[in-house]
Amino acid sequence: MKNMFDVSGKVIAITGGGGVLCGTMAKALGEGGAKVAVLDLIEVAAAQVAHEIRSAGGTAIPVQCNVLDKASIEQAKDKVIAEFGRVDALINGAGGNKKEATTSPEVPFFDLPAEAIRFVFDLNFLGTLLPSQVFGKQMVHSGSGVILNISSMNALRPLTRIAAYSAAKAAVSNFTQWLAVHVCQNYSKEIRVNAIAPGFFLTEQNRFLLTDEKTGNLTPRGKTITEHTPMGRFGQAQELVGTVIWLLSDAAKFVTGVVVPVDGGFSAFSGV
Repeated sequence: MKNMFDVSGKVIAITGGGGVLCGTMAKALGEGGAKVAVLDLIEVAAAQVAHEIRSAGGTAIPVQCNVLDKASIEQAKDKVIAEFGRVDALINGAGGNKKEATTSPEVPFFDLPAEAIRFVFDLNFLGTLLPSQVFGKQMVHSGSGVILNISSMNALRPLTRIAAYSAAKAAVSNFTQWLAVHVCQNYSKEIRVNAIAPGFFLTEQNRFLLTDEKTGNLTPRGKTITEHTPMGRFGQAQELVGTVIWLLSDAAKFVTGVVVPVDGGFSAFSGV
């Protein structure tokens, strides 16, 4: 049973690895014996996570990477290959929302700026597609691999105010299914593509929506979310790790093209 869930020795690249959620995943994978390439636009953030992994006895390197620039992704991939010799798995974790693409009393839907909407869509969707092209091609050469995308509850049940983010994450879920079929039919039956759809976790991207900046108390929106989450709380970053390890490991060897909710029951609750 332990061997089924073993990730030791696997080379795993994770974009957005300097962030809260993906940084937690990276550190857990390092603790599990994986060789982790921490990719992030902000090099110092990637370096900090890689340092923490190495300090705990793991193996990791920081890699600066802009997921919207294919040349930057190619350079990141080359650095990972030069250091570790191969790539066994890619986690597409880079993403997020933008305040300017969020409706408010001051900025109604009709006035949302196109450039803000485009930024959110590009970051989440293109920021998943482009690394999948670069690292996926490497997996085709080796004949096997795993791509794990990060979707969202917003893909299943779009939330008010964040039209661009919800649409972009819906695209990520759809692309996950498409790519899973495409690589199996055209390249290798040993390349799997899945996604997780986290529920509500406090991050720097959503904190201004869910908690009051001055008091730290839940906003009305934050209260509504917890009231509609059967477990009655936000998730903790560590609670994503088990599902991530399952999907990356041989325990999920016959699982491809799925989007797994990790949401405390939010998607199952009708509100009644």
